[in-house]
Amino acid sequence: MALFDQFNLGNGFRRYFSISPAAAPDLREQVFGIRHEVYCEELAFEPVRPDRKEVDEYDAHSRHCLIRTASDSPALVGCNRIVLARPGDPHYPLPFERTCEATLDRSIIDPAKLPRESIAEVSRLAVRAHFRRRRGDQQTDMAISGEDFGTKDQPRFPYIPVGLYLGAVYMARREGIETLFVLTEPRLAAHFGKLGVRIRQIGGPVEHRGIRVPSVMDVNSIIKGLRWLLKPIWKTVCEEMDEGYAAQPPAPKP
Repeated sequence: MALFDQFNLGNGFRRYFSISPAAAPDLREQVFGIRHEVYCEELAFEPVRPDRKEVDEYDAHSRHCLIRTASDSPALVGCNRIVLARPGDPHYPLPFERTCEATLDRSIIDPAKLPRESIAEVSRLAVRAHFRRRRGDQQTDMAISGEDFGTKDQPRFPYIPVGLYLGAVYMARREGIETLFVLTEPRLAAHFGKLGVRIRQIGGPVEHRGIRVPSVMDVNSIIKGLRWLLKPIWKTVCEEMDEGYAAQPPAPKP
């Protein structure tokens, strides 16, 4: 592998994965299936459902994206969504507003006082067990080395969470969203901060499928502040998401 290619995450991402919006009904079904496998069957965060689809009240006014392997027979890898304001009732709480009602520091930011059409929440990030970070990686930061690129059958961890979060940023920009909220593991903000993605904690920790902290991201600042390492993968994500939207029927407007 040439040195330039080795350090070009856009080329690496395209070699192993593809990302697309899940606006078409069949792709949304795949998203709900991944979520059921991860959230219901594996982690038992939600009850198992007879149809093996994990769906909630927010999906109707969300935008979804999907990562698959880049191969002739693509395998499903992971998904996430951004939850938009509820149609007809924009002040209906986003999921984190309920979960973190008692811990939000509204002196930093008060979601209730922001234009609701300009905010959204990243949620339901689900990655199938086969593609998650393996034992031993937990002792390292999100660094780049030869091993990070792995093989086509066993790609390394950084592409998946970075790709999913950049997919969420892309969808937010496309929908005119300025501010993204997210419940994260405490260490995630530090990892992404090293890559130029500023995630600001806006409240105390809560117990929500583990310890989580409410955080906020400014969409335009993220895009402008991406470090050189992430710019190629951002370009790739934008190109693939653009292609996906062109090939799929438009998602219904909330």
